[in-house]
Amino acid sequence: MGGDNGDRGDVQGIEREYRKRRKVPRGWLFSLGGLTLYFLSSITRRDSTPGWARLLMFAFLLAVIARGVLYMHRGRTLVDTRGVTARRALTERRRSWHDIYDIRVQPIPKAPSYVRKWLVHLYDNDGRRFLLPHVDDWQLDDPPAEVEELRAVAARHRGMAWEARPAIEARIRERAAHRKAWERAVIGALIVFGCTFLLALVLIVTTDEPPLLLLLLWIPLAAFALFAPFFHWRASRAPAHP
Repeated sequence: MGGDNGDRGDVQGIEREYRKRRKVPRGWLFSLGGLTLYFLSSITRRDSTPGWARLLMFAFLLAVIARGVLYMHRGRTLVDTRGVTARRALTERRRSWHDIYDIRVQPIPKAPSYVRKWLVHLYDNDGRRFLLPHVDDWQLDDPPAEVEELRAVAARHRGMAWEARPAIEARIRERAAHRKAWERAVIGALIVFGCTFLLALVLIVTTDEPPLLLLLLWIPLAAFALFAPFFHWRASRAPAHP
């Protein structure tokens, strides 16, 4: 499959390393390049945006690009007889087999052709999940088959079968609901930012001193501060679904 098996892997059947081996799709690179050019044009546009705000946006752009490059080259998933290590751009997480509840493949419905269509997450016994870098359809031909094989080989190291436990499943659903609440709060704030951005463009043309800081920073932040508790409140009241 897609993981590299070392010498011990021939004996244990578990030693694997998942890392970047294939080029990312060109469509994804073109989309990223287009967004970067648009962002740079917004920063360099001659308007009344304060210089410190331009520097902040430029620093943010550099940080995003640097993190993406680091993730592609440093990120990897390491599997051995002791457990699983997920190494990302700047951080690293490790779980022993006894602390791992499940490894699940997540399809991304209606994903464009140039983005990943399969992601793999590790779930621990507290119901927390984290992404396994490069265990996806960009680097593997068949992620579901790879994970199924990995689960079968890892069963002996866990000391228990891969079976559902209601208490952990409930925690997973609860964490998923609150994660969705954060996502909705961010999306709501971005929609507000889009509206205030359009308003700012109009005011730049029609007025001498548009309140750009208010429109582009404080109002979106205030919207997020309102959306986040509202969606978390809804998540806490929603019935748990299996």
